Amino acid sequence: MAMTMNGEVQLAAPREAVWAKLNDPEVLKVCIPGCEELEKTEDNGFRAVAKMKVGPVSARFKGKVMLSDLDPPNGYKISGEGEGGVAGFAKGGATVALADKDGGTLLSYNVEAQIGGKLAQLGQRLINGTAKKLADEFFANFAKAVQS
Repeated sequence: MAMTMNGEVQLAAPREAVWAKLNDPEVLKVCIPGCEELEKTEDNGFRAVAKMKVGPVSARFKGKVMLSDLDPPNGYKISGEGEGGVAGFAKGGATVALADKDGGTLLSYNVEAQIGGKLAQLGQRLINGTAKKLADEFFANFAKAVQS
């Protein structure tokens, strides 16, 4: 099942500060809902473990995330894949762009993802609703982290 999502969030911090936080594994670990482990690898990437619940399906996903097309402090492309055992898999990517706006930074994102296994059987509306909720939660947490 394929899914796309996009949005933007206004952050009350300069672009350089937002860029630094977007590349800090400690900040990201706190911001990603369900994240249990996030460690930087030597190749512009991260290894991650996150526990997710989508409707009746709960799973621990283990995966890797890669950063590419790095353009500091303007944005990057993030792509990753994760295995959730019997729950299925998720893989996808996002383009993240930062721009100066209203004395702060406007963060824009475009996500394309694919899921399979039990998760894909739950239905598009449930998956999309959960994905939007997780994205909203991440950006609310990230906005708080940027303020501090």
